Amino acid sequence: MVRSLFTLATAFALLAVVAEAHSWADCVDWRFNDLNKPGWRASDGKCYGWARQYPVNSGISFGGLDSASPNRHYQQDIKDFTPCSDKIHGEETGADETRQNPISRAYGGRFGTMASAKAGDKICVRWPAKNHAVKDEKDRGVFINMPPTPTTRDPNQSQLMKMTIDKLPYKNCNHIAGDSDRTPCGGCFTVPANRTTGTYLVQWRWELNDDEWYTSCWDLQVIGKDATPNPGQPGARPLGGSTSVFAELAED
Repeated sequence: MVRSLFTLATAFALLAVVAEAHSWADCVDWRFNDLNKPGWRASDGKCYGWARQYPVNSGISFGGLDSASPNRHYQQDIKDFTPCSDKIHGEETGADETRQNPISRAYGGRFGTMASAKAGDKICVRWPAKNHAVKDEKDRGVFINMPPTPTTRDPNQSQLMKMTIDKLPYKNCNHIAGDSDRTPCGGCFTVPANRTTGTYLVQWRWELNDDEWYTSCWDLQVIGKDATPNPGQPGARPLGGSTSVFAELAED
C-alpha cells in the first residue's frame, strides 16, 4: 500500500514538472549545416550566439535548463511586464538576463558568445517545445522585438511592443517520437536593413495563453551598411551571410 502511494505521488510529481515546463530561446544565432535542409536538431546546425548570461558550459543538455537553478523560463508578471528576467520579477522569475555594463560581461567564458549579424541578414533562433508544440494547442506565435537604434538601456515592454520586427510560428519543430518535452523548434527573422552599426537588445516573446508571456533577451552586434565588418570579430557572420528562404518545417 505504502509503495503504491509512493509510486502514485512520484507520478503526480513528474506530471507537475511536465505541466510547469515552458520554453525559452536556447540559441539566438542558429546556423544550418545545409541551407537547403534547415532543421533544429543538433545534427542540423550549430549555435553561434546565445541569450544573456547563458550557461553554455553547464553540462546540461538541450531543453534541460527548466530544472536547473536558476532556470531559463521566465514568465512575465502582468502587473509590471518586466521585459527581461532579473531573478526578482515575474510569475516565474527565471535567470538573470538584465543588461550588463559593459554588455560584454554577459558573454564569454562560462557564458555563450554574443550574436552578430549584418543589417539585412537572416538570423535564426531555436527553442525547446517543452510539451507545448502539440496539435491541440493554439499557436499564438513568437514576437521578435528590436529597437530601431542602439540604446543605452533596455526599453520597457510597452515600448518594445511597438518595436516588433517579426512574428514567428511557435510550432515550427522537428518532432521527436515519444519526447515532446525536448522537441527542437525555431524560426528565422531578418535584421532590418536600415539598422546602423551598434549593439541592440532583441527580445523573444512567446504567448502561451491569454496574457501569459515568456521572454528571452539578448544583445545583437549589428554591422550596418555604414561600416566594414571585421572578419576577425568573435562570432562574426561571414560576408554575404545567409539570405536563403527558410520555410516552415513540416512535422515528421
